[in-house]
Amino acid sequence: MWTDLKAPSLADMETMAHELFERLPARFRDLCEGVIIRVDDFPTDEVLDELECESEFDLLGLFQGVGLPHQSHADIARLPNMVWLYRRPILDYWAEHEERLGDIVRHVLVHEIGHHFGLSDDDMAEIEAAAD
Repeated sequence: MWTDLKAPSLADMETMAHELFERLPARFRDLCEGVIIRVDDFPTDEVLDELECESEFDLLGLFQGVGLPHQSHADIARLPNMVWLYRRPILDYWAEHEERLGDIVRHVLVHEIGHHFGLSDDDMAEIEAAAD
């Protein structure tokens, strides 16, 4: 039975993230217009250095960009806001905990998008609960 199982690929996890995003409350998704969701195996060395991570497994996800509370109409053109999910650290976390993979991916996704909005942990927990 276990010999046929394999970890989801980058494409599989990106599909999962987009499907989970579509299950989040519509009022939340509507505010995320233009936010790009990407999956990579690990954060870049630059990200690890900037966040002073000890290991490439320390970071499950990352919001990169300018969050809504900090945006201005006078801003010059900038790169799009992105949410990164890191497949290998997420899989490592999953292997060590009693949670479903989809629940972990949704949690990281909501948490990182929450940075876009400047939300509190309680706000993010409420959004996750509404997605169930």
